[in-house]
Amino acid sequence: MTFSFDALRRAPDVEGPGLVAVDAADRLILDESADARAGAHPARIVVIGDTHGALTLGAADAGARGIRVHQDALSGERALERNAEGVGLVGTFTRMPLSPELVRDAEVVLLRLPRSLDALADQAGLIAHYAAPGVRVFAGGRLKHMSRSMNEVLGRRFGVVEASLARQKSRVLRASAPREGADPVPARAEIDGLVVCAFGGAFAGATIDIGTRLLLAHLPERMPSEGVVIDFACGTGVVGAELARRHPELTVIASDQSAVAVASARATAEANGVGDRVRVVRDDLLATQPDGSAGLIALNPPFHSDAAVTSALAPRFFREAQRVLRPGGALWTVWNSPLNYRGALERAVGPTRQVARNAKFTVTVSVAR
Repeated sequence: MTFSFDALRRAPDVEGPGLVAVDAADRLILDESADARAGAHPARIVVIGDTHGALTLGAADAGARGIRVHQDALSGERALERNAEGVGLVGTFTRMPLSPELVRDAEVVLLRLPRSLDALADQAGLIAHYAAPGVRVFAGGRLKHMSRSMNEVLGRRFGVVEASLARQKSRVLRASAPREGADPVPARAEIDGLVVCAFGGAFAGATIDIGTRLLLAHLPERMPSEGVVIDFACGTGVVGAELARRHPELTVIASDQSAVAVASARATAEANGVGDRVRVVRDDLLATQPDGSAGLIALNPPFHSDAAVTSALAPRFFREAQRVLRPGGALWTVWNSPLNYRGALERAVGPTRQVARNAKFTVTVSVAR
């Protein structure tokens, strides 16, 4: 079977105009790294941040096998699996967490630059600490999402950092000669008595964003007597941990598809002494939760898919919440007021009323039909 980038798809991730499975940065990373990959042991190639499989499958098509892959988003993992099956490259890679074993003795690392400098610092520290001394890192992205600070972050861990020529509004940073590395450690802050922990790249970092603050201030004082309570798209787990702190009898499910969010939420729960009552799961929406099982769901829906802003994400979360809520169960949602989600919540979940509003955000409660 002949490999073609045109065959790659984003599914099961959201699809639509302007949302692509492969872009010019993926192609440039593969072109810039071609000679290095050809000279490397085929099982010592690592891919980090591959959005939907273009880097992994491009390397596999060139002969690499046993590629170690880390993708933060569960939707990206599943897209890679589907795309590998579609182009006949199943079995050429192994998914792994962001851990020492991912990069141990790696000779070539292909990396999609994350938007977060903290995430890049975590990744660079891990590579420098555990990869082969001669490792070569090819970190690329779209110019509009890159900054000189990325060079500086890589420069703290690598003796040589060079930039490629730009092509199709993309660029690659080439890093080599690793310095002393380090294992990722979550940032930690105490805010109004709540300890927030965040590994690099987690939404809002070790802070509480203003939307979540508004939601926390208006969640009901009484929890439902029937059904589980879910912190949906939990990020660093602030809502789940705070609910568990407020209600000592309560067990909360905190769910997110992001690996870094799940790790951060677990750390947040442990830091607040509620790790035994906050069950953190990595899930595609709420796929592992049964129909009609929840009495209350709290949600601060995302509006980014990778680097693209899209309005297509939130309605999927609303529909999933409606499936999991028991009849009469409540979805508490905070959203950026200009997005005007109330109509979408009415259609997807049920009767919706405004609970609070400030200059930027709105909190609503929707009662499941």
